[in-house]
Amino acid sequence: MAKILDGKFLRDKIIENLKNKVNSLKIKPGLAVVLIGDNPASQVYVKNKILACHKIGFYSEQILLSVKASKDEIFSHLERLNKSTKIHGILVQYPLPDYLSYLEKEINEFINPQKDVDCFNPINVGKMFLSKSNDEKIFFPCTPKGIITLLKHYQIDISGKKAVIVGRSNLVGKPAAFMLCNEGATVTVAHSKTKNLFEVASQADILVVAVGKKNFIKKEAVKKDAVVIDVGINRDGKNIYGDIDYNDVFEKPSYITPVPGGVGPMTIASLMENVFLGYEIQMR
Repeated sequence: MAKILDGKFLRDKIIENLKNKVNSLKIKPGLAVVLIGDNPASQVYVKNKILACHKIGFYSEQILLSVKASKDEIFSHLERLNKSTKIHGILVQYPLPDYLSYLEKEINEFINPQKDVDCFNPINVGKMFLSKSNDEKIFFPCTPKGIITLLKHYQIDISGKKAVIVGRSNLVGKPAAFMLCNEGATVTVAHSKTKNLFEVASQADILVVAVGKKNFIKKEAVKKDAVVIDVGINRDGKNIYGDIDYNDVFEKPSYITPVPGGVGPMTIASLMENVFLGYEIQMR
């Protein structure tokens, strides 16, 4: 029977640690979150990020823009935030409304790299891929960073293990592959073009699934005693499901993340750590 990798518990420890650091600071680290449109899921994510800031004692700003916001309006706000001495981290909540999706690359390049707490700016992506350790004082993407932190907290050995990542997004799959490689894992990235994908997944000592498909992975695709990391957040009515069929798979792994309560809270914790790192970088 699998042991639970409790992201909520570890998130709370990280937030408490950051709170203790912030208590003694005269100038508080600051996060600005820009939300364009009225996507309900995005509204929840933004609320949770701002709530975490309040718990720690960070300064925070929410910039809520209409679904009809113009390019000029968006970049005017970003320019102000780039220059603001109160703000040490800037986050634009994705996805953008469809008609603005073409701006994502330009937004990522425009945000001050020292405030790019999502690690989307090409400068920070380059620093990540040139890094030799996940412990370097540079930005790493929040979800992969949270996964590594969770594995280390539970003293799960990564070095020498075979890791399979299902999904190759720039947000999770690709950076997670690099960060696991940095920890000494042998990494395979599987995706929609992979032949015999479930067979490939079944060979993993560490299986990370980030495809956005409810209950995509069944027990046949999980190796006995594997460590299973479910990144999926799939809403079906009032319920939330992962990419892994939790009830079907549960008896096979040695460890598994629940959904919700696993990777999601760790993403928030990693974001807060990145805001504090941005503060340290800018206050040098």
